[in-house]
Amino acid sequence: MIDGDWLAHRASHAMPKSVRLGGVLGFTNMLLRLWQAEEPRAVLVGWDSIGEPTYRNEAFEAYQSGRVFDPELLEQLDQLPELVTTIGFAAAKGAGYEADDFLGAAVAFEEARGGTAVVATSDRDMFQLASERTTILQPVRGVSELARIGPAEVRERYGVEPGQVPDFIALRGDPSDKLPGAAGVRPKKAAELLPEYWMLVAADGAGVGKQPGDVEFEKCDGMGHQVEAGEHLRMDLADDSDLFTLG
Repeated sequence: MIDGDWLAHRASHAMPKSVRLGGVLGFTNMLLRLWQAEEPRAVLVGWDSIGEPTYRNEAFEAYQSGRVFDPELLEQLDQLPELVTTIGFAAAKGAGYEADDFLGAAVAFEEARGGTAVVATSDRDMFQLASERTTILQPVRGVSELARIGPAEVRERYGVEPGQVPDFIALRGDPSDKLPGAAGVRPKKAAELLPEYWMLVAADGAGVGKQPGDVEFEKCDGMGHQVEAGEHLRMDLADDSDLFTLG
């Protein structure tokens, strides 16, 4: 599984501006390089719906606000999903969703059938998918050098379990997604809080784990909108054959 927008941006910046459709060319080269290196049974490339609001914006209005994209790159991005399917790989894109949602759903689909998955992305939110069956490929240099992230690496980097990553990021904040986090809670403190406050909010938005009035609880209370906006994945999308089909 590959985050198509990440790979396209990486490819575009790696190509000289003088090369016409450099993003398309670079993307194709990097995509095939990954395919040759990993030799997967199937490939799915997920895409963001740039310019269209997602359910994350409904949960947290400031989510990813202020982002500006190069018009030339946007034009090339529109061409890439069709290119992916022409090569023979699967592509997933749908209004209101992001690449992360499709990758998460594909991982859930593959693990449910007893398979294994590799997810190539620069988005550390996706560390939540790391498991004994799923490895995250995080770029170190282009796509020629990739770090392999499993549960042990998530614990080493963040001090939390993969399943706690959404809450961890919501607590510490994520400037790239315009998530402010909890006031006064830095990464180390966020990791310390999570074993005690396993989930920040219940379905109705109420705090879980401690009673109101507890000082540490108050730091966590009300953070659910940020979890929902920035890190919560739509794992059920694998059931929607109109969005994508996995072999």
